[in-house]
Amino acid sequence: MTERYADTILVGGQVRTPSGWADGLAVRAGVIETVGGRADVLRQRGPDTRVLDLAGDTVLPGLHDLHVHPIYAGVRERRCKIPQGSNLADTLRIVAEHVSRAAPGAWVLGGQWDAYALGGTPDRTMLDAVVPDRPVLLEDTSGHSSWANSAALAIAGIGPGTPDPLGGVFERDAAGRPTGIQRETAADLLAASAPKPADEEVEAALEWALGEMLSYGITSFTEAAVGFTAGPRAELRAYTRLAARGAVKQRVRLCLVWSPHDPACEEVIAKRNLYAIGHLAPDCVKIFLDGVPTDSRTAAMIEPYKDTVEGRDDEAGRHGMLAIAPAVLDHAVTRFDRMGITVKFHAAGDAAVRAALGAIEAARAANGHGPYMHNVGHCTFVAKSDIERASQIGATFEVSPYLWRPSPICSDIAAAVGPEAVERAWPVREMLESGALVVPGSDWCVVPSVNPWSAIETLVTRQEPGGSSDSFGASQAITLEQAFDLFTVNSARQEGMTHRVGRIEPGMLADIVVVGQNPFEVPITQVHDTEVKMTFVEGEPAYDAAL
Repeated sequence: MTERYADTILVGGQVRTPSGWADGLAVRAGVIETVGGRADVLRQRGPDTRVLDLAGDTVLPGLHDLHVHPIYAGVRERRCKIPQGSNLADTLRIVAEHVSRAAPGAWVLGGQWDAYALGGTPDRTMLDAVVPDRPVLLEDTSGHSSWANSAALAIAGIGPGTPDPLGGVFERDAAGRPTGIQRETAADLLAASAPKPADEEVEAALEWALGEMLSYGITSFTEAAVGFTAGPRAELRAYTRLAARGAVKQRVRLCLVWSPHDPACEEVIAKRNLYAIGHLAPDCVKIFLDGVPTDSRTAAMIEPYKDTVEGRDDEAGRHGMLAIAPAVLDHAVTRFDRMGITVKFHAAGDAAVRAALGAIEAARAANGHGPYMHNVGHCTFVAKSDIERASQIGATFEVSPYLWRPSPICSDIAAAVGPEAVERAWPVREMLESGALVVPGSDWCVVPSVNPWSAIETLVTRQEPGGSSDSFGASQAITLEQAFDLFTVNSARQEGMTHRVGRIEPGMLADIVVVGQNPFEVPITQVHDTEVKMTFVEGEPAYDAAL
């Protein structure tokens, strides 16, 4: 009889299991076979077994990011990059420096800017002063607004007579001229005139982002909006080409964008299974229901914003924008649920969250309670009465971005909605207490780093990483154990993978990370400093900090 030896043994550290801490584990054929003491795991050692001495390091389940834009992050890394929180003078200096290095006449594309940090909402004349002769288009931190100079507006044919598109706004001055600030679909309209990244750039951007996520211990993620940066076909090509050559190590759920206003979406969704290669699962549809609760006031809110934008004293200016009529939304979600497709909603405002929950409830009423965990994404604001609904209808709250702490964009949010609403921003504690499934998403690159360890720490402190005198939504703080569960067992349940990942115990896939400190033993304000030494996917090293 042939002995069945382990392929890999990790021993001499602290291994987190559902029942406590162990000394090591043994892996064979990508599956965890043994977890226990040193003698237990070393019994599985054979002549070809790889034995790694942990030297006191900690082994944890791989982490999950259920709302991320890797291609967007990778492409933006190569563009005019403005650090979040930059003031107006620094922003214009960075733009001018970028122009000095760029090819003559080329578009200047990049971001990120925040109205609060700039001292107010900017306009085209500020960019014209430093770049008068070539088009400039800068996205804000949220990705839902853009700032253009006069040259970009001219190329796009946008002027005083240009009407606002459905679901979007061109901000205008007192004379009716576009100021250079575009909101939501108006930003998309202007961006359509700018060059799209070539296939090679998209692939390189994705490959870089995949490596960045592995370096933080992220072994599974959800691409939250395929096509967000380069269009759906280009981005699907990038994912499938990388997957075909084994460069996609993580488990990836792909969310294909659907809108009732874009018939091309249906064709992409209909052909989704052509892209089910390797670890790719194109079994999710993304529906944008509103915008963001910043200076744009485009998130759909039940209560009115604290102030209005000049020239926009209408219903949309006071309560934001709900992008899809409830009857249309209910029908679409019911159809996707029947098709076996999970729906992810963009719903930042509490009115949008309510509409998303209503659509899930309509799907449950029509189709019964199936296994598809439709998830309401962002959930910056959620009415207390709606929090109780989620567990009753099998809906998931996906909280993102990692902004439950003081930051420049949160200052914009506070100015828009007021201090009382902000105290319940990202109401994670209330969600967990209701019994709802709660999962996390970075929304990278809305946040400057995909680092999940900072997110885990700040879910507990609601302060800046490392601690701060200021906090954001402090009443919604949770425990470290709860925060860690969001990134592991909760996320595995959302992905329908509870039987395979999310825990370290015999029979589970060896999606694990080795870190240099035990986050459960250090002060909470040091958790963000957790460094990943190795990341394994199905027992194979996918990242090694030493290499």
